[in-house]
Amino acid sequence: MHILMTVNAAWNILNFRRPLVRALVNSGHRLTVLAPIDDSVKDLEGIGCRVRPLEMSVKGLNPLEDIKLQRRLTQLFREEQPDAVLSYTIKNNIFGARAARSHSIPFVPNVTGLGTAFLSGPLLQTVTEQLYRRSFKDLPIIFFQNVDDRDLFLERKLVRSNQARLLPGSGIDLHHFAPRPSPSSSQKTVFLMIARLLRDKGVLEFVDAARRIKARHPDTCFQLLGAVGSENRTAIDMKTVQSWVSEGVIEYLGTTKDVRPAIAAASCVVLPSYREGAPRTLIEAAAMERPLIATDVPGCRSVVDQGVNGFLCAVHDADSLAMAIERFMALAPEDRRAMGQAGRAKMEREFDQTIVVDAYLEAISHLVQQSGAA
Repeated sequence: MHILMTVNAAWNILNFRRPLVRALVNSGHRLTVLAPIDDSVKDLEGIGCRVRPLEMSVKGLNPLEDIKLQRRLTQLFREEQPDAVLSYTIKNNIFGARAARSHSIPFVPNVTGLGTAFLSGPLLQTVTEQLYRRSFKDLPIIFFQNVDDRDLFLERKLVRSNQARLLPGSGIDLHHFAPRPSPSSSQKTVFLMIARLLRDKGVLEFVDAARRIKARHPDTCFQLLGAVGSENRTAIDMKTVQSWVSEGVIEYLGTTKDVRPAIAAASCVVLPSYREGAPRTLIEAAAMERPLIATDVPGCRSVVDQGVNGFLCAVHDADSLAMAIERFMALAPEDRRAMGQAGRAKMEREFDQTIVVDAYLEAISHLVQQSGAA
């Protein structure tokens, strides 16, 4: 079959959907990625994808731009004539569903998180909900990455219960993200945050908590790993990051194609996000036996079991985050190791990538059979 995947950034497919891509390619399917172009294109082509550029505005909901996007998707679907479309991220889900409907193409969206639209006030949220409700009404299968997002969509009647299916995020390659020995107790304690540098990810709270902790424990290290200047209304600029580095409160590690060395060097991985779908960085860190600290919000609390494989803190609250960090620092080395091991065991039970791949293969087969029968 010809499977088309669409998303708001090509790197999203490479970073988060690679196991599914490989499974589809290994099954003999032809795969096309439809997304804005970035430096991940060569790697995507290397694992068997054909990439077509998609011009779109990622920021906000601009009616004129979004009408153009829907028309663009409709035209591209007509040209590509895929047997099924797999979609990720809000605009591709909403406007891709409408475009696929016009050509009677099976369409499977994945609600990977609610995003800025649900965090930016009631007006934008209301508009977004109306778009979801209308776009998703006829879809047989809609994947969600955590229970909270699924239940919210059901409660607000954006989807029906017979449409909603739950996945453990994007799944995790447990061999690639294998356990690594914890840093020795003689080394400085390193707290690592891996994320795009957005306010919605809790970067400001991480920096504020770092200031408070370093005032009492100057040898403690706080690191940020992730892209600056993302096309997002809550993006933090490089000048701000450089000021934190000059202040001595943060080490900025830039970006990397392989996060494993940074995770292995960390004592604990932190994500004070305002809301997540399924936080990939926490899942990867847990698979590598690193304890976690995250906010008690949808997505994060699906990965972090309080006091078992990490600690949860209040959202928008640097004081609460600092307290969680202090709790971790008070743990004996053997207790930190036990937390890491508990996280690995949880990933093995609940987040293995085969769960996600099998769910998609079953959904594609079912929908294409239905489409052929119709």
